[in-house]
Amino acid sequence: RQRLMSGQLLLFICHLLLNVLRVSSISLMLCGITPLNTRIVGGEDAPPGSWPWQVSLQRFGSHICGGSLINRNWVMTAAHCFFSTSGWRVSLGRQNLQGTNPNEVSTTVARIIIHPNYNRETNDNDIALLRLSSPVEFTDFIRPVCLAASGSVFNNGTDSWVTGWGTVQEGEPLPFPATLQEVEVPVLGNRQCNCLNGVGTVTDNMICAGLLAGGKDSCQGDSGGPMVSKQGPVWVQSGIVSFGFGCARPNLPGVYSRVSSYQSWIDSLIDSDKPGFVRFTSNGMDADSSFTCLGLPPPVITSRREVSLLCAVLCCAVLCCYVDLSQDDMI
Repeated sequence: RQRLMSGQLLLFICHLLLNVLRVSSISLMLCGITPLNTRIVGGEDAPPGSWPWQVSLQRFGSHICGGSLINRNWVMTAAHCFFSTSGWRVSLGRQNLQGTNPNEVSTTVARIIIHPNYNRETNDNDIALLRLSSPVEFTDFIRPVCLAASGSVFNNGTDSWVTGWGTVQEGEPLPFPATLQEVEVPVLGNRQCNCLNGVGTVTDNMICAGLLAGGKDSCQGDSGGPMVSKQGPVWVQSGIVSFGFGCARPNLPGVYSRVSSYQSWIDSLIDSDKPGFVRFTSNGMDADSSFTCLGLPPPVITSRREVSLLCAVLCCAVLCCYVDLSQDDMI
């Protein structure tokens, strides 16, 4: 009886919060919450239920790509996964690619929508949405992830996690039972990432992550899967595994589709039960804003703070030159 009363009280509080906040989407209320998570290449086994939005996209029984559940009816993944639009199934709540999965739910795909501006040659706009044949029920092992809203900021060094069933090294598949892997990597700013991967390779629709020393990265089979960062109590998806030059190589960070660039496109396709968009913020100045290399355009100044910082840097440079010239005159 006490449990019943507690449950009723919880429902009342939820109902009250819904009315106060006027939240119309259950996905917004539940997104990014991992009841079983209290806390790839170079990664480790993820405990069951740690990443409940992770899905496996399978074709004729074989894992092809990862993806993330964004509400009861939709999955988000990478456009480059789809060499064909038939024969696909989505596996949710899955822990291992082989053996038993007591928490797994599998469903077919009713519709595949690839971004209209996806460019297979440049990998720009590498994002796709999958409409499931039937809505899924949320459990501790199956829940939606929050999505980075337009205007989100992920500064250089932002702590992130990437998950998937990809190869553990280039050409080396996961050993039996092929347990979901997790790896922690920092965001690497777009300017530095462009310099490392080749100027012009990384667009504003992309976000990078990885260690300059290498050793930790997503790899083949992780494509389409999520990169997430925690803000407060919720996990926010910043990126979709897209491409890279090799896996976990030094000075070659992985490149991901930047989720925050696609809020309007996603909203235009999903009429009801909107995904939970959260504006992710980073404190302080981004060290990447001043990074430069040969061929990279100068940084775009977007705020008064950046203008002030640039003025301070220029003043220091002028002062240093003046001091040097004064010393030369004295000599």
